[in-house]
Amino acid sequence: MYAIVNIAGQQFKVAKDQQLFVHRLQGDEGASIEFDNVLLAEDGGKFTVGAPTVKGAKVSATILSHLKGDKVIVFKKKRRKGYKKKNGHRQQFTKIEITGITL
Repeated sequence: MYAIVNIAGQQFKVAKDQQLFVHRLQGDEGASIEFDNVLLAEDGGKFTVGAPTVKGAKVSATILSHLKGDKVIVFKKKRRKGYKKKNGHRQQFTKIEITGITL
């Protein structure tokens, strides 16, 4: 059983007991959250496609930790002009574990 769910503006294919990194979510570590933007669900070969979402379907998850991703370097340069600009940032992520999918 799996589902395609919209979490923080991105679509993920999730299954029970799967861990994944998503953009920073509100909530404390150990808190449980639910996502109701289920776009597609599969249960034993039977597919349910939403228009735009599947009615009554929910994906529940637990927040494991909040962390930062790897550093991304942004470097801009214009040839023969003496222009160089170096910048960077670290993206904020939340690690979650899918605890259940209900249809």
